[in-house]
Amino acid sequence: MRNLLQTKVGLRIKDLRAAAGLSQERFALKIGMDRTYLASIEVGGRNVTLQNLAKIANGFDMTLSEFFEGIPRIDPRE
Repeated sequence: MRNLLQTKVGLRIKDLRAAAGLSQERFALKIGMDRTYLASIEVGGRNVTLQNLAKIANGFDMTLSEFFEGIPRIDPRE
């Protein structure tokens, strides 16, 4: 079972990437990340590090705070 937070983070990345009109391959290249690793993050299959989240947020020209503002509140019991 995938972690709800991981899933919501992945969806946030996917939504931002789609809104920017970027393929996974183009965005991964832009931020210096392997496309398959990015894809696994987007589907909630990875517990991504803060270092990599910062890299992703920077790729969207936003801070980590701005990135997380787009994620709905999560009940830690879920």
